[in-house]
Amino acid sequence: MALTEYFGQLYALFASLPTAGKIAVVVFAPVLYNILIQLANGLRKDRVPMVFHWIPWFGSAIPYGMQPYDFFESCRAKYGDVFSFMLLGRVMTVYLGPKGHEFVLNSKLADVSAEEAYAHLTTPVFGKGVIYDCPNSKLMEQKKFAKTALTKEQFQKYVPRIQEEVLDFFKTCKYFSMKERSNGVAEVNTCQAELTILTACKSLLGDDMRSRFNTSFAQLYSDLDKGFTPINFVFPHLPLPSYRKRDEAQQKISKAYMSLIDHRRDTGDIVPDRDLIDSLMANSTYKDGVKMTDQEIANLLIGILMGGQHTSAATSAWFVLHLAAEPELQEELYNEVLTVLARKGGKLHDLLYEDLQEMPLINNTIKETLRLHMPLHSIFRKVMKPLVVPGTSYVVPKGHFVLVSPGYAHTSERYFPQATKFDPHRWDETDTDTQENSESVDYGFGTVTKGVSSPYLPFGGGRHRCIGEQFAFVQLGTILATYVYNMKWQYKKGDKLPDVDYQSMVTLPMEPAEVAWEKRETCVL
Repeated sequence: MALTEYFGQLYALFASLPTAGKIAVVVFAPVLYNILIQLANGLRKDRVPMVFHWIPWFGSAIPYGMQPYDFFESCRAKYGDVFSFMLLGRVMTVYLGPKGHEFVLNSKLADVSAEEAYAHLTTPVFGKGVIYDCPNSKLMEQKKFAKTALTKEQFQKYVPRIQEEVLDFFKTCKYFSMKERSNGVAEVNTCQAELTILTACKSLLGDDMRSRFNTSFAQLYSDLDKGFTPINFVFPHLPLPSYRKRDEAQQKISKAYMSLIDHRRDTGDIVPDRDLIDSLMANSTYKDGVKMTDQEIANLLIGILMGGQHTSAATSAWFVLHLAAEPELQEELYNEVLTVLARKGGKLHDLLYEDLQEMPLINNTIKETLRLHMPLHSIFRKVMKPLVVPGTSYVVPKGHFVLVSPGYAHTSERYFPQATKFDPHRWDETDTDTQENSESVDYGFGTVTKGVSSPYLPFGGGRHRCIGEQFAFVQLGTILATYVYNMKWQYKKGDKLPDVDYQSMVTLPMEPAEVAWEKRETCVL
């Protein structure tokens, strides 16, 4: 029987069914097919065990999207550290723990690709020709270009500029207005999102660009940030208001950067060590002799600030919220800042980069916040050719995805005793970050440690390890020191630490997230 004749008979049989029967076939046939496929794959010894799901395509999207770490833990209890699940049409192979970090983050470039996993998500936000919208070799060189603004000499310049911006924010932000009042209530998510983007602009991009920034510009970055959600990951272009706002924000921010770049080109006013903009304009020629276009420089600037925005906005929001429930810890931090400044007979305005290095509790508070609240709960790579899972018979097929979750390890009792407790003092004597003791490698943007087998990887690892790690500690340390020197804060009566909002791809506090603050006697405003 010819295939067309066979399908013709099937269609005729379907057409002969009553309406209820047709609906039943349309609804249940895909479900039955989905179950049979899962059963067949379950018999294969070369396939990673898959989390059972009833609904085709959607798979485990709901439990994963609602509480990813709980989902991972329940799957680990049933399948072990290696398992797979269906996520909106994509098969995700998860490998939990330090061995998983090594498997995914140090996989060969020919085996897995971050560009293939993320380009459709990031290109509408950053623009073309940068980050994941270019070959990996160019991305490594772009990171090298950006690192000129991330040296110790530059950090020494940034600390007073960041502090100046924080104090100005305390004057102008509607939640503080510290020149007019001595107490109030602040919405933490909004405050920290604005503050971190403004301090990053002030330090990295300089006074010319900062003068063009305001709270509405911070809102544009917020609109861009909303382009990083699970729905954007699957459908990068939809006729929805959030997509329209994302695209408008990208165009407006890019136009602002291009305006300043064009002005400096036209006037010849380019000073390579003045700010990151000039540095990229003067030093962004690839090894093959091709120069980045000015539009690509503008797009890279968007990507650099967005990358830092995710980490710093989320982390600073969380440490403010955790400290609201820890008045004794606030006092410890306050006394540490006073002690370090007193050694040189100075006040807050005298805070230097070197002073931050003498404040272990400040740095450990940041470190502990990053442990409990790693900004990205999942890191993906697309599999480019069949990939063997070490020590097993499993083979991850080409076209599937591998997923690693350092944030899961950060919050697991297997690696951190009392893992759910916020305790910066756990880092006083213990340091589980073994990266600094491992072999070094240069992926094209400078030497970094190769090892990723630590359970603590807040900035990722391998060729895609974040280059802004040191800047984040400088920015967040200055913000935290300035906060505790100028105010105390706590929850309003009946409030408590908010839950985590996993609806975006960044682990932000659930709104509303408010704290009540009051000036300290040492407040400089």
